[in-house]
Amino acid sequence: MVGGAKGSRDTRPVYHPLLEICRKARGAGTLADEAARKFFEENFRAVRVSKIEDPNGFLTGYYEPVVDGSRVQTDDFKVPLYGRPRDLVHMGRKRKADSFPNTGRVVRRISRGKYVPYFDRAQIEDGALATRKLELCYLKDPNDLLFIQIQGSARIRLTDGSLLRVNYDSHNGHPYTPVGRILIERNIIAREDMSMDRIRKWMAENPDGAKELRRQNKSYVFFRNAGLPENEEARGAQGVPLTATRSIAVDRAIHVYGTPFFIAAELPIDSEASTTKFRRLMIAQDTGSAIVGPARADIYFGSGEDAGRIAGRIKNPARFVMFMPRALDPLEAGKAMPLPEPRPASAPKSAEPAAAESIPAAQPLAGPTPVPRPRPKS
Repeated sequence: MVGGAKGSRDTRPVYHPLLEICRKARGAGTLADEAARKFFEENFRAVRVSKIEDPNGFLTGYYEPVVDGSRVQTDDFKVPLYGRPRDLVHMGRKRKADSFPNTGRVVRRISRGKYVPYFDRAQIEDGALATRKLELCYLKDPNDLLFIQIQGSARIRLTDGSLLRVNYDSHNGHPYTPVGRILIERNIIAREDMSMDRIRKWMAENPDGAKELRRQNKSYVFFRNAGLPENEEARGAQGVPLTATRSIAVDRAIHVYGTPFFIAAELPIDSEASTTKFRRLMIAQDTGSAIVGPARADIYFGSGEDAGRIAGRIKNPARFVMFMPRALDPLEAGKAMPLPEPRPASAPKSAEPAAAESIPAAQPLAGPTPVPRPRPKS
């Protein structure tokens, strides 16, 4: 499946040639290793994707949290997980049934033709939506809610024994501020020690500081009941189930869903040291507001604590190879690719390595570089 919700309206040069390749693949059925390799070599050109003066891109990880919850508010479960408010309006969205894009202008409608900025995180935490009956469920810990919003989906184990699957639906239009970056800037956690576990530990030990820290991130995410069975993985923005360690989130403004990438890196998977060799064919199937640039990806690691522990420590350089349809000239197609907007001078310092802020470029690999062998999905 290519392109997600935009379908055939996608005018980017990669979309239609990639769609034709997908049709060929569907007609070919299941292929053995050598036949799959030949299919890739005949239909794709390997293109190195990087930044000028830096051969590497940047990887992070994400996962689907599993937390306890209740359908009704109790003494233990007091933190609401909200669905989309009716007065939330995305000014660029055309189809009313769609989930909101994760970018674009989002406002609050107060009367016909009159809009104001939507409530920020602090206002919502203080009860701005408390009487709207938007609660999908209640959680124990506001920090759990924050991390569910960062990940974009969750499995909620309800007190009645059922499982509620929630996915991203919309956002309040305020910019996303990484809480980890704030802890680094305040010299609370060293950059080299930063991980999701470290953030969680500090927030658990400093509840007042955690509340203030959460409010530094004015962005707020609303959810919908995904209605997924327990044995199915979360669905990404493409609308199909993700596959752990095979699905990546990419910059939707640049890349088309369904695009294959080969990613090579040394990652902290087996331990906290970046020593695990990671060489995998990945598929672009999701996006995120923090995923910006052509050589930038977020790896989906699955659900639960183990997946979260691994995902939370991924912040590594990586080599990106994009598989571009052979029907396209990579240099000509590259001219039509949008570049990320320049980083505003007023923007906070990034937590990524300085090289990650270089101007991006795509270069075809020199010589008869073999296409990496596709491996079975894990």
